[in-house]
Amino acid sequence: MKKLQILGTGCPTCARLAELTEYAAKALHLEYELEKVTKIEEILRFDIAGTPALVVDGQVKVSGRLPSVNELKQMLV
Repeated sequence: MKKLQILGTGCPTCARLAELTEYAAKALHLEYELEKVTKIEEILRFDIAGTPALVVDGQVKVSGRLPSVNELKQMLV
């Protein structure tokens, strides 16, 4: 099972990243757990340039921008 984390304080772009990530994971028929990390002190534990960010199994895949669904699919496999 993939552990997917969305890092962000809850802005609309962060919410959209969560939606697109779920869409991509479902399209790939992945088993996953999605966690939204919204507390600043938890977000700071990751070495990211900005939010929103996507972390897959502990590895930062993208930060500071909203990737396309096709990009997300590549990040999830």
